[in-house]
Amino acid sequence: MLTEERHSMIIKAVNDRRSVTVTELCEILGVSSSTVKRDLINLANEGRIIKVRGGAMSISESFSSVEKNVEEKASICTVEKEAIAEYAARLIEKGDFVFLDAGTTTEKMIDHLKVKDVTFVTNGFIHAKKLAARGFKVFITGGEIKSSTEAIVGAECVLTLKNYNFNKCFMGTNGISLTAGFTTPDVNEAKVKSAAIESSREAYILADHSKFDEVSSATFAQLGKAIIITDTVPNKKYKEASRITEVG
Repeated sequence: MLTEERHSMIIKAVNDRRSVTVTELCEILGVSSSTVKRDLINLANEGRIIKVRGGAMSISESFSSVEKNVEEKASICTVEKEAIAEYAARLIEKGDFVFLDAGTTTEKMIDHLKVKDVTFVTNGFIHAKKLAARGFKVFITGGEIKSSTEAIVGAECVLTLKNYNFNKCFMGTNGISLTAGFTTPDVNEAKVKSAAIESSREAYILADHSKFDEVSSATFAQLGKAIIITDTVPNKKYKEASRITEVG
């Protein structure tokens, strides 16, 4: 098969599916993974696709390495976030040991908590203050304060989380992609999120519909690692690739 023909087939597959993995392309083209990876690099350099870890996505998917601040995030999809947070809060039961990620949607969960005998660990200092004010036992991780997201990050934070065993964690995300998984712009924040998920028996991602088909710089988990709680799923293929609860 000529290179031009392969490239045309790759572009068609990417555009038809919005995103595609290297394995899928190998099956479609009948070539090795090294050939597919080389083709993806060339097509990405030409600006015809976006190469991500493990595959490629259509240029119609949005890529951003810019982190919105807390005020900007809080003004987006407020009704949807409230519904997601209310549902997520109902999942917390008496005796749970929970990690609560910094973020605007996870913060909204605190107002909807019904049970009291719960212990929280959080990397959000605003979250810790609100949880303590409501009478919960709460621990805050050590590390560096990231002012734009009001999150605590860094090696000390990651090390702390690796020593815990949570039965549930509730996480935010900047993007959800079939190929890139759950992503965030900051690699240090990604490491914190990864450590929390790996230390949890059950992991939940709280994300409104605007987060789908979005990709940021750093992947912190693949789709199969957590249950997504959202208002609605814009692309049914996500239901085939992950566990999703719609509350809208």
